[in-house]
Amino acid sequence: MIGFYTALRISDILKLKVRDVKTGKLNIREQKTGKQKLVAMNPQLISALRGYTEKKKDGEYLIKSREGTNRPITRQQACNIVKIICEDFGIYNVGTHTMRKTFGYHYYKKTKNIALLQLMYNHTHPSVTLRYIGITSDNIDSAIVGFKY
Repeated sequence: MIGFYTALRISDILKLKVRDVKTGKLNIREQKTGKQKLVAMNPQLISALRGYTEKKKDGEYLIKSREGTNRPITRQQACNIVKIICEDFGIYNVGTHTMRKTFGYHYYKKTKNIALLQLMYNHTHPSVTLRYIGITSDNIDSAIVGFKY
């Protein structure tokens, strides 16, 4: 849910601890860019996390590994989990970026606000964002399928 509702990279999600989600805003330093980022959480995510973290300590990682005392799962393990869950639903060719891309795809389809989405993703150009969320390939597919002589 965090990936679908915040558009964060999995590397940033895995660093989150219980205390990080209690305020309704995530204050993170992006691992990839090194930039500080403040991300608001929507009410559905806040509610789900409140139930999930109810009996956890503030210093615990949200997605904790069974190995060690308090370590997050690895990026590879997160990818394996996402793939297994998706395969149970008949969805293939997914990875950890799928959550981030899904957010962007649906946000764009609903709002058409590519400029704001570009800012959220820290992309340099709107065309990069459109390609990243798969809009370009959707448009090409629609053009080919809908074309008649």
